Amino acid sequence: MHRGRLLPALAALTLLAACGSNATPAKPGEPDKVKVGVIPIVDVAPIYLGKAQGFFSKRNIDLTMEQAQGGAAIVPGVVSGQYQFGFSNIVSLLVAGQQKVPIKVVANGVNSTGDAAKDFGQLVVKDPAIKTAKDLEGRTVATNTVKNIVDTTVKEIVRKAGGDPAKVSFVELAFPDMGAALDAGRVQGMFVVEPFLAPALAKGGRALGSYADVDPKLCVAAYFTSSQLIAQNPDLVKRFTEAMQESLAYADGHPDAVRQAVTTYTQIKADAAGAMTLPKWASTVDTASVGKMNQLLATNGVLSAPVDTSKLLP
Repeated sequence: MHRGRLLPALAALTLLAACGSNATPAKPGEPDKVKVGVIPIVDVAPIYLGKAQGFFSKRNIDLTMEQAQGGAAIVPGVVSGQYQFGFSNIVSLLVAGQQKVPIKVVANGVNSTGDAAKDFGQLVVKDPAIKTAKDLEGRTVATNTVKNIVDTTVKEIVRKAGGDPAKVSFVELAFPDMGAALDAGRVQGMFVVEPFLAPALAKGGRALGSYADVDPKLCVAAYFTSSQLIAQNPDLVKRFTEAMQESLAYADGHPDAVRQAVTTYTQIKADAAGAMTLPKWASTVDTASVGKMNQLLATNGVLSAPVDTSKLLP
């Protein structure tokens, strides 16, 4: 989610919240119909597995996933009532929190593997002259969006390597387009996630750092809902959260099921799914890692000051 596109949209969300209808009460004896805004990436495999395993239906939830281009569409969609719940990266949620958008995290989304050398999102280079992240000073790195979780992570990797993040330039490229730009020398580094990471490494790319460099348990994304739905139907929110927690635990313990599931809701083929480094799916939000990211965003100027997360996190 691009902060430049996000902030103007957030300014209108409080008004949207006042007129949005977040859920139609279920008729007696019928399940609650719930629509969740998601992004077609490996990160959301747990919710698809949870639906298939019946974790939602046994809690009287008729679950539908609707794919969006990104969190920029999902945040206002949740506030307006288009979705009852949504999935978005933690930086976008912290930015929304600073803008006092009426949302709250209800379940964890996805985490770093904890292994900086084997993570599902990594900083990749090819030039032999670039030996450490410090060598990216004066060079250009591809990020999917600026002033968000990817470039914040790259800056921390550079900082930890003894470099000055302010001397690194960033250019926005979609994840599928990064590899070609790196091969052509248009960028000297890229922070890329699965399923695009494994092919990049197979073609001679070298990893200089990952999400785990920010925090071994980094909370990369989370599921959230509107404050209005929490007030209107707290029992539904409780049941959804419990189903998500069960889904996250199932996904984390069944990697083969994850690899099969992602081929059903993305364009990822089975062979590519088999080569992916899978993330960690913790059942609860790692609040300490969110706090660390909160401080980094303030240090880097994405936030004017660290956000009071007491109203944002569970």
